[in-house]
Amino acid sequence: MIEALQFDFMQHALIAAILASYICGIMGALIVVNRIVFLSGGIAHAAYGGIGLSVFMGWPFLIGTIGFSVVSAIIMAGISLNNKERSDAIIGVIWAFGMAFGIILVDLTPGYQVDLMSYLFGSILTVPKTDLIIMGVVAAILTFFVTLYYFELLAISYDDEFARVRGLPVKKLYFSMIIMLAITIVLVIRVVGLILIIALLTIPAYIMEKFARSLFQMIIGSILLACIFSISGLFLSYQFNIATGASIILVASVFFGISHFIRTN
Repeated sequence: MIEALQFDFMQHALIAAILASYICGIMGALIVVNRIVFLSGGIAHAAYGGIGLSVFMGWPFLIGTIGFSVVSAIIMAGISLNNKERSDAIIGVIWAFGMAFGIILVDLTPGYQVDLMSYLFGSILTVPKTDLIIMGVVAAILTFFVTLYYFELLAISYDDEFARVRGLPVKKLYFSMIIMLAITIVLVIRVVGLILIIALLTIPAYIMEKFARSLFQMIIGSILLACIFSISGLFLSYQFNIATGASIILVASVFFGISHFIRTN
């Protein structure tokens, strides 16, 4: 399969897969230990409203989608903190609104035929070089954020009441983490799509949760597993001419099944 890398689009796809795996490995570990996978799903699907808004207004994809997703994420995070009993229902409403809003705006855009499949299931083979640069910058920012606030994030992830007693800025850190999550989701949409992104975020972290002895080990392991899943899925799709995003998640799901079998035995 080495000959595939002679093509520029495959080189870009490989870099995108590695960067997406790095970003998702870090954020995936955080959302799994904080038990906010459903909130992540809400952000991912609400992001489609940003896609529709970008298409309708003629804005660059990343600007419009990140802006809309961050606003949606902040609303969901506020609800999950202040109204936990009804947070799942309200997040579901925002989830549905974002999808519907995006679809309607795309339909109202004159003369525009958007490829819905590329946003729903990913299009890693067409990721432009500018997006790779942006993903690299976000990966660096995320690394700096987690390194700087590692012990604070560790505290709020496992015992937020203890973190409050210690005087840590729990809400500030929580909202910062959610904003980074929203940006992560938008960037990885091009790799695996809206529907499949949650699996790439959660499966590596879920597998590592059993074997890691610390949050740091969980993050490193999640990054490595996500890289294995992404690169394997990429070359699997090239070999058999099938959808790349689905191939990545298929590989991840096989590993998930093996891990679950090990957990129960």
